[in-house]
Amino acid sequence: MFARPVLLAIALALTGIAAEAAQPAPTANVPAATAEGVVRVRSNHRFDETVDRLKAAIAAKGVRFFDAVDQQALGKEANLTIGKSVIVRFGNPPLGVQFLQANRYAGLDWPVRMLVVEEADGSVWLAWTDFAFMATRYGITTQAAQFKMAAEVAGAIAVDAAK
Repeated sequence: MFARPVLLAIALALTGIAAEAAQPAPTANVPAATAEGVVRVRSNHRFDETVDRLKAAIAAKGVRFFDAVDQQALGKEANLTIGKSVIVRFGNPPLGVQFLQANRYAGLDWPVRMLVVEEADGSVWLAWTDFAFMATRYGITTQAAQFKMAAEVAGAIAVDAAK
């Protein structure tokens, strides 16, 4: 089940980008177990530049950009403090809708959501849900080629944004 994230981590490492196919380092209030099925790529850029590069990488792949939600700004509106965090939603409807046809509840993870987060140590990471994890989560067994394609595109977008 987790062979794809490991292969992605190896491929990304070979390109000079740090990658993890496991949980991010736990923080005081978020146990690592909450990050099951998460793939992460460390960015070589500051936070704002990484967000801009992510949007540009999405456009360069011809993938539809839906929106970006500044979670830190939402926290400020609620008088709550969190670090820099933006969730970017994007996808290819002809591909993503196939997952919804297989299981409509896959809509909880579609369109693709990629998180850009700045950790307390200043490192910037891109993170998204592993597509093999999603296939298992929703019991979708008929779309292996589509999940593989989605994983490759998301990984390429993250690498382009991070390098």
